[in-house]
Amino acid sequence: MASAEQIKALLKSHVEGDEQRFFSVAMQVAAHEAKKGHGKLAEELRALIDEAKKRRGAPAPIPIGRPRGELAGLLSVSYPKDRLNQMVLSQTLAQQLERVIREQRHAERLLAHRLSPRRKLLLVGAPGTGKTMTASVLAGELGIPLFQVRLDGLITKFMGETAAKLRQVFDATAQTRGVYFFDEFDAIGSQRGLSDDVGEIRRVLNSFLQMIEQDRSHSLIIAATNHIGILDHALFRRFDDVLHYALPDENQIVTLLKARLATVKTHTVSWKDLAREAAGLSYADLGRAADDVLKDALIDKRDRVSQEDIRLMLTALQDTRKKMKASLQQGR
Repeated sequence: MASAEQIKALLKSHVEGDEQRFFSVAMQVAAHEAKKGHGKLAEELRALIDEAKKRRGAPAPIPIGRPRGELAGLLSVSYPKDRLNQMVLSQTLAQQLERVIREQRHAERLLAHRLSPRRKLLLVGAPGTGKTMTASVLAGELGIPLFQVRLDGLITKFMGETAAKLRQVFDATAQTRGVYFFDEFDAIGSQRGLSDDVGEIRRVLNSFLQMIEQDRSHSLIIAATNHIGILDHALFRRFDDVLHYALPDENQIVTLLKARLATVKTHTVSWKDLAREAAGLSYADLGRAADDVLKDALIDKRDRVSQEDIRLMLTALQDTRKKMKASLQQGR
């Protein structure tokens, strides 16, 4: 059953008309029941919450759910339903994300004791290793919207304009609880290519440092980069956690391929051999290869795939990666 604090939080959010907070606490109750082993009840609660969101416009009390005016060019919104168990992660990374989710679900209790739940995260790692998926999963687990910050709208060549737009994004974090995702964060956090005016770049970085440090909202602020080495060192202490993403090892490759190909028969497949073939590919690459295998099976009306079917797709991706690498080296 819900705790006394959760019941009070539900009633308080209902009285104040804060539906987003109501849904968030309701998701905490569902998670609590799941942890106690009441899986069926937890699923029923989640289904009721999802249905309530649909009827109210999912989630209704979000004034920027459909960003208007300048915000329309700065934020794009989605309402993910992804869950952490859909990701293939190292034990360390899984534990870090579980802790973020757990602290967010019990944020009211922590805040009542003057403790801050983790909500400012820096994700670093190679492309295709799960950084974007993490933002989607956190939004899905917490039942809050995902706001993707559009760098093409945020970054301009005019002095002071980028910082002013950045202020609008941070104002939105206080107005509407959600996951605010800055992808390719090195465009803000480093001295790369904003303009020829290095002073303007520094002003934007200083503005971000000030805004994230002063931010007292209940939103999650997530930044992701493939280039940790070029980030300004002053950034790191502004984040609660730095999460490192790596390419999958052999065991993770096998787990992901098996999960993605679970709808077809693969009885004679040597997964270890395929894992060796796939070494160096990202999670996104593996997902793409598995989807291509499934597409061919569906088109050919087959319910079984062979090791060779999977190997061919993995080899094709490896060849593509090698050609891309060679082209980049030639261009230097």
